[in-house]
Amino acid sequence: MGQGKVVANNKKARHDYFIEETYEAGIVLTGTEVKSIRMGRINLKDSYARVENGEVFVYNMHISPYEKGNIYNVEPVRPRKLLLHKKEITKLIGYTTQKGLTLVPIKVYINSRGLVKLELAVAKGKKLYDKRSDIAKKEANRRIQKEIRQRQKSY
Repeated sequence: MGQGKVVANNKKARHDYFIEETYEAGIVLTGTEVKSIRMGRINLKDSYARVENGEVFVYNMHISPYEKGNIYNVEPVRPRKLLLHKKEITKLIGYTTQKGLTLVPIKVYINSRGLVKLELAVAKGKKLYDKRSDIAKKEANRRIQKEIRQRQKSY
């Protein structure tokens, strides 16, 4: 996926879920929402996607109202339709019917053509012990890197 400027990242998603597969999706937006996104006024925290009647919608994605938008501004947390190919949607329906798999937005970016795109992940929830082992691995890697830097300085 050719990504341009990343506008929003969902760091919590990688912490709370195992990412199985990712998809690039367009989002149905209004003009003021696009302007607000270009300014980086978007939040993916606690957002999720769901398949309904053969269409995919993203929920709890907060796009702040555009200051100069006045009457054209819409609800900041309204459900927004995602644009995917029919084959991709049928695949997603198959994934979501399996136990424990959910659809989580990972990032929102503006591609090379200037279009707002959302990276959607098929994810499996992590258990508490998985999160702890991830944290332990990160800390071990940090200690190793620190030790390497210390040894390089002494030479």
